[in-house]
Amino acid sequence: MKTIVLDHPLLLHKLSILRDKNTGTKEFRELAGEIATIMCYEATRDATLKEVEVETPMTTTIEKRLDENQYAFVPILRAGLSMVDGVLNMIPNAKIGHIGMYRNEETLEPIPYYFKVPTDIEKREVILLDPMLATGGSAVDAIGQIKKSGVKKIKFLAIIAAPEGIERVEKEHPDVQVYCASIDNRLNENGYIVPGLGDAGDRIFGIK
Repeated sequence: MKTIVLDHPLLLHKLSILRDKNTGTKEFRELAGEIATIMCYEATRDATLKEVEVETPMTTTIEKRLDENQYAFVPILRAGLSMVDGVLNMIPNAKIGHIGMYRNEETLEPIPYYFKVPTDIEKREVILLDPMLATGGSAVDAIGQIKKSGVKKIKFLAIIAAPEGIERVEKEHPDVQVYCASIDNRLNENGYIVPGLGDAGDRIFGIK
């Protein structure tokens, strides 16, 4: 599947503020959540709805409703946590899992250290969350772990992505749909996205 780049004006407006080095921790964290809300809206366009009978103040009517129990959101720690509240604004009853990994600064490859997902994860559509898709190492590893749990339908939400990361995910997991707000120019020699937005985890939690 080809990566879908979302270009809603509100999304691009918020992304421009997110990139700004002068944007503080509180605002950065809030913006990441707001962007995730908009992205979740777009990523669920193919959602299956069921018919339910609803009693209005006037009469009864047949309406369409989402089965929220068919979804699970899985942030990749740390930075993915910033997107959780945003997607829960859209599907508040979805279950939440967590995948923890950090990057080896020499090889730039991910080192997993934590994996906890709902026990019935294989019955759900999983939406992975990470603000940045850089080398693609963390994304590919996280997708692999989710697939080992029996999940058949996976989507990946990244606020920004590098061409190298997109290429790797599309090659190794062609069945996973990736959504992002921007495909940036490149990775630098340290594996960071350019122009990017810096280290998302550090900015979200005020480490630097």
